[in-house]
Amino acid sequence: MALLTSKVITITGAASGMGLATAKLLYSRGANLSLLDLRQQALDAAVVEIVGGVSGKQASFEDRIMITAGDIRSSDQVDAWIAKTVDHFGRLDGAANIAGIIGKGYGVLDLTELSNDEWDLIHGTNLTGLFYCMRAQLRVMTDGGSLVNTTSVVGLEGHGKNGAYSASKHGVIGLTKSAAKEVGKRNIRVNSIAPGVIATPMIASFGAVESGKLGVFDRVPIARVGEPDEIATMFAYLLSDESKYITASTFRVDGGLLG
Repeated sequence: MALLTSKVITITGAASGMGLATAKLLYSRGANLSLLDLRQQALDAAVVEIVGGVSGKQASFEDRIMITAGDIRSSDQVDAWIAKTVDHFGRLDGAANIAGIIGKGYGVLDLTELSNDEWDLIHGTNLTGLFYCMRAQLRVMTDGGSLVNTTSVVGLEGHGKNGAYSASKHGVIGLTKSAAKEVGKRNIRVNSIAPGVIATPMIASFGAVESGKLGVFDRVPIARVGEPDEIATMFAYLLSDESKYITASTFRVDGGLLG
């Protein structure tokens, strides 16, 4: 089991889905967490859920968890969050950048039908917002740390009717590899995880699995939807010292979808 005792780790998109599952697992393995999400109330509820899974620790969670409501599309908000994290914990050892959006046109709109606003919103969150996070995190990260981004299987192949999302997730991989080449001399590792179809609120919001839009069971050898916990375990591994010679890599957790 990849232990993370006393490591200080930031997580974006921490109030639900893969972000919440990752926060719960990292906390249970000893990490100190700085959590960011757009929704304050959802963060408050997430902390109760995170701490509730660790027996006897609920009264002292303030020492190990810091929460911030903020938007990764704002560089000022991101910079302030990271500065507050270092001020609170004294350092930053790792980052799990999970926040992202899929867009209203996913699986519906051809490239010729995409609006400027839809394109800007998706890229502003999935790629520009990620850049803001990575820049702030790497400026202060402890030598020997680990940064893990979230791409997607559609960041590895093109899908019709999801051009904006697919392009943003391809960009995540390029940004990840470039950063890895820059900070390797500090023994900082930068990797990405490419989930397949995972049972998250984002996927549920447009009913793709239920309607068969994704054709998932036609292509996935393990013919089921993945669980957020199965992504969280990969984050835990890549953020731990067990993966200290792995960088500039993308790991698929997709049930064999792209196999």
